[in-house]
Amino acid sequence: MADDPAHAPDSEEMSDPAVGGMEAMLARNDAALGSVAPVLRHLLAHDDQSMFSDEIVARVRGMSEDVARQLLAALEPDELSRDFDDGPVDALAALLVESSAFLCHLHALALEWRLIERLQHRLALDPVLSPLLQALVGSNDAAISGGAMNLLAAQARFCQAQRRMQLPIGELPGDLLHGVLLALRSYAGEDPAADERAERAEHAIRRRYDEGTSRLGLIARAVAGMGSGVIAALSVSHAGVAIFATALAAASGQDRDTAVLAASEGQVARLALALRAAGLSPAAIEQQFDVLDHGAGLPQGVEYVGPRRAAEMLASSGESFGFRA
Repeated sequence: MADDPAHAPDSEEMSDPAVGGMEAMLARNDAALGSVAPVLRHLLAHDDQSMFSDEIVARVRGMSEDVARQLLAALEPDELSRDFDDGPVDALAALLVESSAFLCHLHALALEWRLIERLQHRLALDPVLSPLLQALVGSNDAAISGGAMNLLAAQARFCQAQRRMQLPIGELPGDLLHGVLLALRSYAGEDPAADERAERAEHAIRRRYDEGTSRLGLIARAVAGMGSGVIAALSVSHAGVAIFATALAAASGQDRDTAVLAASEGQVARLALALRAAGLSPAAIEQQFDVLDHGAGLPQGVEYVGPRRAAEMLASSGESFGFRA
């Protein structure tokens, strides 16, 4: 019965040495996450082209500069065609990436896109229309099918934006949008006229913003609406990367950005524990590792960790690596 979550050993039944090994591996995963923001910030601050050979770093830089351009355009709404000089864009982008949460969110989006591309090449998994989303679109429930159609369009826009290394401001989570607008105020400085323009820009951006209609908002609503059927979303080949990441985060009590990184960057202990906390059996977890092409295989000891203990271990792991709680 080892593969049955209902009969899996939990905290009072575990093999202490095996769980200790899992905890040590999770601590190493935490240390790796802790380096994400400072390393990215260092890379983005230097002009040595050899340091931008990595596609992920280039994509993060492109998105941060795109957000900066949108903010600058909001300061001058009557000059829609204005092509901003590199100086103002770079200066505002530098302010934006001072926020570890903002920087790590861009990193997670870049990793999500890379994983989407990999699974498209390896498994012919459509970047936009996964089997699960297709089933939701075809639902007899008009509310479900309508929401799925909106999500389909949002996912298509995300793919197009990632190809262009762009990020529409309206796709930011609410807390990060707030931080971005604070950076705009800081950029405007104490000049009364500039501060007034920044205030007008902020009000205009907030009026247009609706987190519920963003891609991440639509995915969260779709996952929440699945109820007990959410287990279907914990298969990345069935749900697609976008829905899988949101479902994994919700089921394991993690931030979505952390869930994306765990699925993308060899955070094998974190990924295994997240899937275990979500209720998957060791055999089902191994299937997801195979799909995600984690060559290292399951970490030793995961079969001795029950769902409750896995959730406890994730909850007590390091929270200082820049991702939002």
